[in-house]
Amino acid sequence: MRREKPVMIRTAALLAAALVLTSAAAHAQTYPSRPITLIIPFAAGGSNDLVGRAIGKKLTEAWGQPVVVENRAGAGGLIGTSAVAAAAPDGYTLLLVSPTFTISPAIRKNMPFDTIKDFTPVAFIARSPLLVTASNKLPVESARELLALARSKLGQITYASAGLGSINQISTELIALSANVRFMHVPYKGGAPALNDLVGNHVDIFVSSLPQVLQLARSGQVKALAVTSARRTALLPDVPTLEESGTSGADLGTWWGIAGPAGMPANVVDAVTSSGARAIKATGVKSLTVSNGMFFVIAGLIVKVGDTKRSV
Repeated sequence: MRREKPVMIRTAALLAAALVLTSAAAHAQTYPSRPITLIIPFAAGGSNDLVGRAIGKKLTEAWGQPVVVENRAGAGGLIGTSAVAAAAPDGYTLLLVSPTFTISPAIRKNMPFDTIKDFTPVAFIARSPLLVTASNKLPVESARELLALARSKLGQITYASAGLGSINQISTELIALSANVRFMHVPYKGGAPALNDLVGNHVDIFVSSLPQVLQLARSGQVKALAVTSARRTALLPDVPTLEESGTSGADLGTWWGIAGPAGMPANVVDAVTSSGARAIKATGVKSLTVSNGMFFVIAGLIVKVGDTKRSV
C-alpha cells in the first residue's frame, strides 16, 4: 500500500496536467465564443474612440462574435483602465491604450494600478503624427506666427487637451518648452469636447492626432498650422513641419494599442493579434487609415498609408 500512494499521486498529477492542456487547447479553438468588450477609457468622438471602433468592427467581422465598444471616460483614463485591470484574464475584456497609459505613472503619485504588472500587452495597432491647429478667431496663419504671438502674450494663448497627462497636453508643453513660450492649459474630459470648443472659438489651439482633426482642417473649420512629424504628411502636403516653422527638436506623434488584464493566456493573445492582422488588411480599415492619416501595425505587419515615399 505504501508504494501505491506515489503512483496514485503521479497519476493524479498527470491527469491534472492533461486536463489543463486540454482546457487550454479547447479555449484556443473556441475563443472567442461570446461577445468581447473593448473598453475605451475616454469619451466618444475622440481619436481613441475612432481607432477603437474601427478595429472593433473588423474584429467582429473576423470572429463572428460582437466586439462591444464601451466608453468609460473619467480621471484622465484611469476609470476605464482600472476596470480592465480588475477584469478576468480570459480575453473577453480588452483595453484600447494610448500614450496616456504610459504617461500617467510619470505624472501621478497615486496610481490605482501598475501598468506593467496588472496588464498583458496584446498588440500595437496604430500610430499617427499630430497636427497643430488653431481656432479661426486667432490672428495667425502659421506655427511661426503662433509662437511669435505667444511670446508677446506669454501665458495668455489657451490650448485644449483631452485631460491631464494626455498626448495633447504633453506635446503642447514640449513645443512650448522647445520654443521658449508659455501657453495656458484648458483640460477637457476627452478630445471631442476639446475639438468642439476649438471649432467654436472658445479655445485658441489644439495639438491633435490627424485622425481626429484632418477633415476639419481640410474644410477650413480650424487652421492647420504645422505637423509634428519629421516630414510633411502627404495628406496635408501644404502644411509645414514644426522644424520648418522654426521649432527644432519637435518630432512628436501618438499611438494606439490593445492590452488586457494580467495573466491572459498566450493563445488568446495570439488569437487577438492574428485576427487583428487580418482585420487591418481589410479594405474598410485601410480606407479609414488612408482618409485619416494613420498606419496600422499588428504582429509585425505594417500597413503604411499616407506617405508612399517611406518604406517600412
